[in-house]
Amino acid sequence: MKVLFVAGFGPIVRDMDAALRFYRDTIGLPLEESGDVSTEKVDGVKHLGLWPLADAAESCFGSREWPSNVTAPQAWIEFDVEDVAAAAEELRAKGYQLLVAPKTEPWGQTVARLLSPEGIIVGVTITPWLREPNKKPAA
Repeated sequence: MKVLFVAGFGPIVRDMDAALRFYRDTIGLPLEESGDVSTEKVDGVKHLGLWPLADAAESCFGSREWPSNVTAPQAWIEFDVEDVAAAAEELRAKGYQLLVAPKTEPWGQTVARLLSPEGIIVGVTITPWLREPNKKPAA
């Protein structure tokens, strides 16, 4: 698999108010609340976002509850790759279980997801607006 860049990273949050007090108000990250809580204004990262656990659960399992038999994640990271389907198949062939087979999210990103050995949600993605900024989805 060929990784092109880190598309995004961030914590999985259980308490958004506490997370905003820490990341935005204390650390000073320029987080914007427009459908999600994120920023693309920090040098060195294309996208940094606070992802509520319920939203991660819905994206991975179609339910707002994280399954009790799956390690609850603390963070997420996404790697933009040349070919999501090929990357997902390579991961499966190496023994990794996908939480999400390749799919296109409502916001236009193609993604497959799994849990890393550390319990991080890892996505292999194609994120069109990070490759071509004029393709950014509407908020």
